Amino acid sequence: MRVAVVGHIEWVTFLRVDRAPAAGMIAHASEAWEEPAGGGGVAAVEMARLAGACAFYSALGGDDAGRRSRAMLEAHGVEVRARTRAEPQRRAITLLDPSGERTIIVHGAALAADAGDGLDLAELEHTDAVYFCKGDAALLRAARRARTLVATARVLPVLKEAGVELDALVRSARDDGERYAPGDLDPPPRLAVATEGAAGGRWETSAGEEGRWTAAPLPGPFEDSYGAGDSFAAALAFALAEGRPPADALAFAAARGALALSRRGAHGARPAR
Repeated sequence: MRVAVVGHIEWVTFLRVDRAPAAGMIAHASEAWEEPAGGGGVAAVEMARLAGACAFYSALGGDDAGRRSRAMLEAHGVEVRARTRAEPQRRAITLLDPSGERTIIVHGAALAADAGDGLDLAELEHTDAVYFCKGDAALLRAARRARTLVATARVLPVLKEAGVELDALVRSARDDGERYAPGDLDPPPRLAVATEGAAGGRWETSAGEEGRWTAAPLPGPFEDSYGAGDSFAAALAFALAEGRPPADALAFAAARGALALSRRGAHGARPAR
């Protein structure tokens, strides 16, 4: 199966802390490591795990963090299709507290591909599954050439501008930045999915079918919550492209999200102490 992700990455410094600091406090980190992460980076590596390789349409900074991001993503089986920009790679600091909850601080503009980058988009027509999490409307229209297109509600203004039919729209029911209501998109997505963390989630189709799924059991000890949502969305795109009906596709995606919860940080990196 040929798969792709259109999105952005951040060069992330992960810090495991004894507590999330309040104003004026000092937190002590017991572990620290760095990885290329962010929504697009997480999803691209997840797609590569599932399909053996994944084309990733993005943009990278022209600094050491941008170069290291490309090299590390390629080591995970990601085929990076990205223009190098003059500005530095966007960075983030992610604090992981003892409960596994993550607190993220980002610095710099999000770098993502756009139609003006001159990337070769012709192969999207022969791609089975695309997950879209960052880019412009022209790029989204190009991604619609794929057999299956899934997008996040985080980019709702771009989805409205593009005016294409999504095979699935994914959002977190608990994130104000991912709000979506019926009528927000024309045409509506064939499948609208709202995740609810440990409670599973709910779904409905444009044909009026609806249902719920339950959270999958963790395959190992819980590590942290980073990347679970984007791993879920990428796996959903993959499963729908396989031809699975919504309930089966969501059960598969939930299992991949649970696997991400048992993985350290974005990709399971070994921390430096």
